[in-house]
Amino acid sequence: MHASVVRDESLAPQGRAKIEWVRAHMPICGAIEREFSRTMPLEDLKVAVCCHLEAKTARLAMLLAAGGARVAVTGSNPLSTQDDVAAALAEESGISVYAWHGSTDEEYSQFLDMALDIGPDVLMDDGGDLVSRVHTARKALLPRILGVCEETTTGVHRLRAMEAARELAFAAIAVNDARMKRLFDNRYGTGQSAWDGIMRTTNLTIAGRCVVVAGYGWCGRGLAMRARGLGADVVVTEVDPVAACEASMDGFRVMPMERAACEGHFFVTATGCRDVIRKEHFERMRDGAILANAGHFDVEISKPDLLSICTGPPRQVRPNIEEYSTAGGRRLYLLAEGRLVNLAAGDGHPVEVMDMSFGVQALSILHIAEHGRELEPRLYPVPSEVDHRVAGLALEAAGISIDALTGTQKRYLEGWQAGTV
Repeated sequence: MHASVVRDESLAPQGRAKIEWVRAHMPICGAIEREFSRTMPLEDLKVAVCCHLEAKTARLAMLLAAGGARVAVTGSNPLSTQDDVAAALAEESGISVYAWHGSTDEEYSQFLDMALDIGPDVLMDDGGDLVSRVHTARKALLPRILGVCEETTTGVHRLRAMEAARELAFAAIAVNDARMKRLFDNRYGTGQSAWDGIMRTTNLTIAGRCVVVAGYGWCGRGLAMRARGLGADVVVTEVDPVAACEASMDGFRVMPMERAACEGHFFVTATGCRDVIRKEHFERMRDGAILANAGHFDVEISKPDLLSICTGPPRQVRPNIEEYSTAGGRRLYLLAEGRLVNLAAGDGHPVEVMDMSFGVQALSILHIAEHGRELEPRLYPVPSEVDHRVAGLALEAAGISIDALTGTQKRYLEGWQAGTV
C-alpha cells in the first residue's frame, strides 16, 4: 500500500474546516455513520473510490472508514480535486489519497493504479474509469472484486455497454438511477451547482440572455429550470423526441443545435454524449458566446473543432475562461477546459443534495459487501429499501412526517378483486 500522494500537506487545516462545514449539514450520512460505527459492517473490506475529491466526497470516505473499511481514494476529474481537502483526508485513519488538482493524463492514470493497488473488494466509481481500468490494464484484480457502485449517468452508460457486450466481470449497482439520487442530485444539484460555477467564473448576467441547454434528461431539466428562474430565455436541444415533447410542454423553446447556435449567449451541455457542439455550430455563434459543460467528460463540446476554426491557441482571460478567436474576429469563451463546470469551476452540488446521494451510495456499498458473491455479473438497480430508507432519513432530518397506509389500503393495493361494482 502506497503512502498518500497529495499536492501540499500543509493545506490540511483548511481542508478540515471544509469537511467540518459539510459534516454539520449532512444528517443522513451522520445517521448512517453512527450505525456503521456500532456495527462495523465493512470491517476488513477494501474499497477503492474514484470521485470528484472535495469536501462532500471526503465525508463519504470517512463514513466508509468508520464502518471498518480500508479506503483508497483518487480523483475522477483532473480539475475537480481540491488540494486542501485531499490533504486533510489523507490524515484520516484508514484512508489513503492519490490525487491533486490539475493532474496530467499520465498522473491521472497513475493515481487510478495506486488506488487499485489496495486490492479492492468493492469499487465506488464516478464515470467508470476504475471499472475500465480493472477490465483492461488490471485484470488480475477481477477475481477479488465483489462489485461496483456507479455514481453518475456516464458511468452507468459505460456499464450498460459492457453488460450488453458481456464484458462485465462483476455485479454493478446503478446508484445514479436511484430515485433519491437522480430526482434530486441530477436535477436540483446540477441545476444549482452548474449555474453557481458559470456565474462565479464569468461574473456575467443571465437575466435577459438566451441560454441553450443541450439535453433534457434530469440534469438538463434542472439546468433549464434554474436558467428560467434567473430570467433567461431558454432553448432546449434534444435527439430524443419524447424528451423534446416534455421540454416543449414545460414551456421551453425546442430546436436543433444548428438553429440554437445562432441565438445563444450561453451554451450548457448535459447529454453524456460527445461532439454535441461542434464545428458547424461554432461557425454560427455570436461574438462572446459562453460555452460550458455539465456532463461528465470533456467531449461534449468538441475542443478539436473549436481550435480548428481559430487563428491561434486559446488565451486565458480569467481563471477557468479560455478565449478562442476566430478568423472572422469573433470570440468564443470555453469554461473550465470543457470539463464539469460545477466542479472544475465551483464546489459541486449543494451539501444537502449530496447527503442524499451519498446516503444511497453508502448503503449500496453495504449491499455489495453483503451480497456481491451471490449476484450475477450484470447491472442492478439500487434496492428499493435503500431508496426508502434514505428518503425516510431525509424527511426525519427536515422534521417532516407523512401518512402511512392503513391495513385496508395495503390489501386494496395488493389485490385485484375490487373493481367498478
